[in-house]
Parts: sequence; C-alpha cells; structure tokens
Amino acid sequence: MRAFIFLMLLISQSSSADFDWSNYSSLLADNITRAEKQGITSNLVDYNSISNDPRFQTLIETLASFDTSTLKNEDKLAFYINTYNIFAIKLVIDYKPRKSIRDIGSWFSPVWQKPAGVLNGKPISLDTLEHKILRKMKEPRIHFAIVCASMSCPDLRNEAYDSKKLESQLDEQARVFLADKEKGIRIKNEKIYISKIFDWFSEDFSKDNNAAGVLQFIAKYQIEAGRFSNYKTLDYNWQLNEI
Repeated sequence: MRAFIFLMLLISQSSSADFDWSNYSSLLADNITRAEKQGITSNLVDYNSISNDPRFQTLIETLASFDTSTLKNEDKLAFYINTYNIFAIKLVIDYKPRKSIRDIGSWFSPVWQKPAGVLNGKPISLDTLEHKILRKMKEPRIHFAIVCASMSCPDLRNEAYDSKKLESQLDEQARVFLADKEKGIRIKNEKIYISKIFDWFSEDFSKDNNAAGVLQFIAKYQIEAGRFSNYKTLDYNWQLNEI
C-alpha cells in the first residue's frame, strides 16, 4: 500500500510542470525604462529591441507548445498574467500600430478579439485570456498587473510574475498604481477621480457592483478614498507605452 501511494505521488508530481520565466524576467529588465511621456511617468517599453531579441521568440515558441493542463493550480494565476502581457507585446510587435494598440483592430473586429498568440497549440486572444480565464479566478488585483500596452495602464512590471511571491507582487502593483495621480486616483476640490479600470470592472472590485464598494476596495491602499461615496473617472490615455 505504501509503495502504491508513493507511486501515485510520483505520477502526480511528474504530471505538473513549472514554466521557466527566467528569460522573460531578464527580457523585461533589459527593455523597460522608467520615464515620463505625455505627462505620465511610467515603465516604457522598447518594443523594437524586444522584437529583435531571440529571448522573445523563444518565449513565444515555448508558450505555443506548452501543455497548460500540466500547470499546478497555484501557478495558474501568475502564468496567465505573464501570458497576457507577453501576447500584448506580441500584438504591438506584429502589427506595429503608430499610436495605440486599438489601431490594430476596428469597431467590428477589436484588437482584444484578434488572435494574439498561440498557447498550447491553439490561437488565443487577449479577450479570452482576460475575461474567460483571469477574471474567473476572482482576483481583482489582476487589473493592476495585466497591461494592454497603453499609457494609462498599470506599469508593466520589470520582472515576471512568480507564484511564490505573487501576493507581494500584486500588492505592490496595486499600491504603485493607486499612488499615481495621473492614472490611478486623484483627489481634487473635494472630488475623487479614479481610473476607468474601476468603472469597466466594478463588479470585480465590489460584490455589490457599486461606487461605494469600489471606493472601499481602493481605501485598502489609499485610505482617503474611504471618505467618498461616489467618484468621477480620469481620462484614459490609449497611446502606446513605448520608449
């Protein structure tokens, strides 16, 4: 019986796989620069450099053949956040939009629904990654981690998300984003202005899907938000977050 249990444990361990994000981390570290653009200080991305970097092509090829069914449950959130960000970068590289990632699509075929990359042998869109996979994991802080290549997005982190330290990474992303008066929250003339992200995905931040619940969530990171009962939204800058 002990031998059988030991054998089953070995099978279980061998059936799950870890994805090696080390090349992705080094790629980000080498190609992200903290700088100001259009009045917003952000982590700007050198898309031209990434497009010519063999590490990126290897990453794309590895994701294309990676069997996602082998992922451990505790690794899935970090895996799909990283995958979303990689495929957003890939869209910019493949289509080379002049001003905005939204230029890639159209009213009838938005960029979010276009195949962004291949995962586990199948084309997948940013829309599928965000709405059908990530949001279903019920972790609202994904919205401070996934980056759709735009200036008002949260900063693209200069390292891969790692399940072993994901809690601290997501908390840091939330704090940094909500401390940013240009794209997170701004209090002016006794009114609070918050990112449109909170409006678009209010049900993720508030179980009652209302302004009070959203502001209560924000107050965990910016206590001043707790004294407001309603909010206005900041303009969203869709310009590319490129150097």
